[in-house]
Amino acid sequence: MFGHRYDGKKVKGMNVIDKAGPFFMPQRIDAVNYINVKIPCANIDKFLADERRNGTHFTYMDVVFATIVRVLYMRPKLNRFIMRGSTYQRKGIFISLDVKKEMRTDEGESMTLKFPFTGRESIYEVKKIVDEEIAKNMASDEHATTDVAKKFTALPDWLFRWGLALFRFFDRHGMFGKLFLKASPFHTSCFVTNLKSIKLKYVYHHLYNFGTTSIFISMGKEKMEPVVVNNKELSIAKIMNLGISLDERIADGLYMGKSLRIIEDIMSNPECLKEALPDDGTIPTKIKKTRKIKKSKIKKVKKVKTKKEKKEKKPKKIKPLKNKEKALKRAKKKEKEEE
Repeated sequence: MFGHRYDGKKVKGMNVIDKAGPFFMPQRIDAVNYINVKIPCANIDKFLADERRNGTHFTYMDVVFATIVRVLYMRPKLNRFIMRGSTYQRKGIFISLDVKKEMRTDEGESMTLKFPFTGRESIYEVKKIVDEEIAKNMASDEHATTDVAKKFTALPDWLFRWGLALFRFFDRHGMFGKLFLKASPFHTSCFVTNLKSIKLKYVYHHLYNFGTTSIFISMGKEKMEPVVVNNKELSIAKIMNLGISLDERIADGLYMGKSLRIIEDIMSNPECLKEALPDDGTIPTKIKKTRKIKKSKIKKVKKVKTKKEKKEKKPKKIKPLKNKEKALKRAKKKEKEEE
């Protein structure tokens, strides 16, 4: 309350533009930007095949989750949220995911899970956290978020509307406690939807005004697409598209752009996710800079002349004007001789 929240700490010392932005765009939906990120699948497929031979069955979602966790740790501004015009740095890294209990029928129950991370986890640790949480909730008929939602939707519409308005008031003023924020999937660093699992293309998902989610990532079904290699050759490659929705108020365009390039770099080199980050907060250089573009330097090779070429002298070029003058002189001299 009064600017203090359990799930975040207010950011101070911001520049004028970043400070004023949330007041010009008070709602999250006012400030959402959409971008499509194309991820080549060749290295991911190789990584999955190698790990499968070693006895670990990773999926595309494991790679995406591990990448998001790492990038949120490396780029802390992405883990911010806006509430009532103030910018907060989130305490902890969380990813929410909607899971369908039964895929065979349209009536299968859905549940939304939230996974906590420190940000330093390796892909093995990320997979373990996600798999254990999903397995626990799949086996149980009770789920905190779903149970609360069922109780509220059982109320008359007018009472449900009042209750939700009260919830929004509590959220805006930081009056929610630890238990509610721990269960709420809307108070998260990033929301992920895996449309690849139901063989659909990516979408640009909206951001919720309720809660504090500043990033929404949609995984689409991979497909063969034309790509340009080395800026000159046209080729066909397997590509997975990510539809990303971002709240532009949490960071400027330059910061966002560099963060998106890091996502591309890490997913293009998933081997770097096998190692956990150090506990002291440092980021290894090989992980920080995974993209290296080498400019090829073309050296001019001097042609070695043969002895014959050296002896042969090129005839001197005579300018057309001089040739004309010589021809006139010859003509005048010939005329005098004839006289």
